Amino acid sequence: MPAAEASAPFTLRERDHLFRAFLNHDRILLAVSGGPDSTALMVLAHDWRTARADGPALEVATVDHGLRPESRAEAAEVGALCRRLGLPWEMLHWAGEKPATGIQEAARAARYDLLADHARRIGADAVALAHTLDDQAETVLFRLARGSGLPGLAAMKPVSRRSGLDLLRPFLDVPKARLVAFLEGRGLAFARDPGNGDARFARPRLRALAPLLAAEGLDAPRLARFAERVARVEAAIAAAVDVARHACLKAREDDHALFDAPLLFAQPDEISLRLLIAEVARLGTEGAPELAKAERLHAALKVAFMARNPCTRTLAGALVRLKGHALSVTGAPERRKKPVPLASNSPR
Repeated sequence: MPAAEASAPFTLRERDHLFRAFLNHDRILLAVSGGPDSTALMVLAHDWRTARADGPALEVATVDHGLRPESRAEAAEVGALCRRLGLPWEMLHWAGEKPATGIQEAARAARYDLLADHARRIGADAVALAHTLDDQAETVLFRLARGSGLPGLAAMKPVSRRSGLDLLRPFLDVPKARLVAFLEGRGLAFARDPGNGDARFARPRLRALAPLLAAEGLDAPRLARFAERVARVEAAIAAAVDVARHACLKAREDDHALFDAPLLFAQPDEISLRLLIAEVARLGTEGAPELAKAERLHAALKVAFMARNPCTRTLAGALVRLKGHALSVTGAPERRKKPVPLASNSPR
């Protein structure tokens, strides 16, 4: 981004806009790792709250994953800055054995769990996270590379829900470079995680491609705008799914769902697919099914319906059965374990 934009100060009006969602909460936990984005979140949120006569109480937590020797010292630096600002602070530890593979995903899940537990402990009903415009662009590319559907390509939302808490992301329209310039202008130090450049992981590899993609027009603002447009389409589809659910479902109980098959398959494929996925996720034992597997099931059911053939399939621990004009979804029966052959005592 241009140097003038990167160094532009955050005005009172802009801070009010960034943190407007904070006013819906009485107490907010700020997740601060010590990196530039989260350090800027803490300082800007503190500036915003100090300038107001009303607003939420702010507290800070830092998760020490214990994956680098420097992490504890970096967390302690956050604590020192919190004491200067007068913000309550707590260090949270990811204890226990760490996985040999998928370490970044596991660390991310552990971080959310630790933050959620601490937020509930202090009476906060929201956690603020410092994801930036650059993070949003990376998320779009990351999910696109993994074959995500529209919900995934809508990327991160300014306000979302997880574990009974609101997750607030006020910086999704703010470039990282501007937050770095803000801290440097205030003379505030921050940590740099070497893992952010580790080419063993997908996100750093995508980050390294950013200049090449930007040269072709796929810069962070354009990718983020794409996510906004997808989110708009996603909201419209979700509303259409709600309407179709009332029309297509003949029965919906705790242990089964029964669709009117002609009405279901008269819907646009995206609508009927989502209705099917929702009931499989609700009634199965394995959570939401993989999109590609759900698409194959939906296609098989539709072909069978058009040919007036029965069809029975399982997916994600759910049993889906088409017979005539009825399509039912229930929990799948437990798979029978193969009997272990008894050892023979006869001499060989």
